[in-house]
Amino acid sequence: MLKKRLRQWIPAPSRLRQHRSLRIFGAWAEESRLWQLSRQSTAKAFAIGLYCAMLPIPGQMFISVALAIIFTANLPISFALIFITNPLTMPAIFYGAYKLGAWCMGRPPMEVEFEASWTWFTQSLDEIWVPLVVGSQILGVLSAILGYLLVDTLWRNAIRQQWRARERRRLQ
Repeated sequence: MLKKRLRQWIPAPSRLRQHRSLRIFGAWAEESRLWQLSRQSTAKAFAIGLYCAMLPIPGQMFISVALAIIFTANLPISFALIFITNPLTMPAIFYGAYKLGAWCMGRPPMEVEFEASWTWFTQSLDEIWVPLVVGSQILGVLSAILGYLLVDTLWRNAIRQQWRARERRRLQ
């Protein structure tokens, strides 16, 4: 049941293969193990996708696809999960990551008066980048661990329920 839901949610292989950014991976992205839905490949894909979603850098999709290839995780899921950080969620996630990083480093968080300009960004980046990176790494690692454990546990429970249902049908 979990597998059926995931199949509906993840992008189709043909659609993902046409994505411009995946062309650089060539034949590696075509490997069949990267497109299978198994407990391990899906749990690894969630860990990779959630970790990469928290990275405050451009090119998250390249990193997620490369890690999916290296660790033989499900490529479409790891690719899709990076879009957790999108233009709507990014400010809140990265502001939280900055506050977490500043707290972990023992620094008082800078009072941020946001201004949508390149000047503000370049001037503020000097002060915020280290706590932002530290906080993003902490959030990325924690969300990767939690995502892996959650998917693994849900998958195992789904298999147990299937076995119990099969056993009940057999005993009737």
